[in-house]
Amino acid sequence: MKKNPSLPRASGPRPSTADYALLAEFRYALRRFIAFSEDAAHAIGLAPQQHQALLAIKGAPGRDGLYVGEIADRLLIRPHSAAELAGRLVRMDLVARMADPEDGRKVRLVLTVHAEQLLEDLSASHLEELRAIKPLLTRLLARFDDGEPG
Repeated sequence: MKKNPSLPRASGPRPSTADYALLAEFRYALRRFIAFSEDAAHAIGLAPQQHQALLAIKGAPGRDGLYVGEIADRLLIRPHSAAELAGRLVRMDLVARMADPEDGRKVRLVLTVHAEQLLEDLSASHLEELRAIKPLLTRLLARFDDGEPG
């Protein structure tokens, strides 16, 4: 993600003490989910970024596979880093390179059967974790709508 040393000043009212508490609690809930996700990926021998790439490919709307540039966009990494990641995933037999049927000069990355199996198990555990923290996230998000503290 790009650093922006001078964020534009928000036009709304200044954050209240309750706003800071809400943001802190929300970030904490997100960070706990990310930590869970990273641990789950490591437990099956994947780096978190590899898991993210597989999920991005599987979740590509309306088609099979993604281009390297699209993976870079989805993971917020530079294209050359995405190309290196794609190479590692190919060597691990998790993705295959496939010529784009509409433009043979382009190459899409598609999941292998092995990756599909790993991702299915990993995603099932993630959905379970999301169901467990749904009440907390729902409560926090509702506070944004209400504009009320705690």
